[in-house]
Amino acid sequence: MTGFPAPPPATHADVLIVGGGLAGSLIALAIAARDASRRVIIVDAGTPAPDQSGSHTWSFHDTDLSPDAARWIAPAIAHRWPGQEVRFPAFARRLRAGYASLTTQSLRAAVQALPMVTLCPGRAAAIGAAGAELQDGTRLDAPCVIDATGRVPRGYLALGWQKFVGVEIRTPRPHGRALPIIMDATVDQRDGYRFVYTLPFAPDRILIEDTRYSDGPALDHASFAAGIGDYARAQGWDGTEMRREHGVLPIAMAFDAEALWNDAAGGPVPAGMRAGLFHPVTGYSLPLAARAADTIAAALLDAPASTAGVMAAMRRFALDTAARQGFLRLLSRMLFMGAAPAARRKVLERFYRLPEPLIERFYAGDLTRADQARILIGRPPIPVRDALPCLREGPLIDDLRRKRTT
Repeated sequence: MTGFPAPPPATHADVLIVGGGLAGSLIALAIAARDASRRVIIVDAGTPAPDQSGSHTWSFHDTDLSPDAARWIAPAIAHRWPGQEVRFPAFARRLRAGYASLTTQSLRAAVQALPMVTLCPGRAAAIGAAGAELQDGTRLDAPCVIDATGRVPRGYLALGWQKFVGVEIRTPRPHGRALPIIMDATVDQRDGYRFVYTLPFAPDRILIEDTRYSDGPALDHASFAAGIGDYARAQGWDGTEMRREHGVLPIAMAFDAEALWNDAAGGPVPAGMRAGLFHPVTGYSLPLAARAADTIAAALLDAPASTAGVMAAMRRFALDTAARQGFLRLLSRMLFMGAAPAARRKVLERFYRLPEPLIERFYAGDLTRADQARILIGRPPIPVRDALPCLREGPLIDDLRRKRTT
């Protein structure tokens, strides 16, 4: 018997999210947790290749999220650990905060389980406040449109870079690691501050990432892969490569946030990296993506869906976040402008000797005034003469504005 023809794809929704990565997916999960009757379309550029070469891993500390966000993000979590470690030449330390990771696959599965979400494959050729046009000519309409395409707004940010290549291997014998090492900086330093990051996914599966804080965004894949191979051999890990991922994350030294949101007026709502929402020092984006998702979901619950209404709520949230991150951007300036590349490890090594609650608040982006003072007092990790030019953010913002107008 011949089946009924497939229905045409949805072209209208209450909320249109352009970008199916971390930020867009978390927005859908947060909306579903509050009001599962909202119809959401996510424009998604595609799934990873069969070998998962296009997959990503996003991680967070348990102390980064509110209890409410931890609840609705739980279905997307692929791996959890009860702690974490750091290693430096002079000391090693276990940290008590739990740690968790999402993968492209676990995040996609969580979103696909939402009945109110339609995934629309494709790329947007144009995005506006009332809809988007895809490259194949399809027009999608919604009263609320969110731009979560992941494009970093470089013209509004003075940046350093955190570059990484990660290789997940399967070992023939247990690798012996129970907890993540979020920074193993005992490795030789090259291309700025370098450390290796490891996530033990199973007794015989481990992700090894070679990570470097560098002045430029160029990524030498061969050099990073060689560094991973050297590290694995030093640990006694031989194995078969299962997948590979890479990234170039922005580290913010200055942010002209007011200008970004002024220029966004009248268009779709920026979200995620597109809105400059990431930790200025670590590059972690998940905690702020979760908070922004909660902000958007709450705005939609309080009023009829509209781009203007969500834009207003997100603007308030983003500008408040940017103001609170001022000290973190100072730390990035000290790291990139005040410390020589080979000396950057000393800055982080000193930081990880601080009290654990302070370290947790640092990652969550909730440092108190006392925390800020505690980070800066004592013997500085860089000479005072080198730190003084880093104090003011204004000159970098002025330079950004000049570049945007030329």
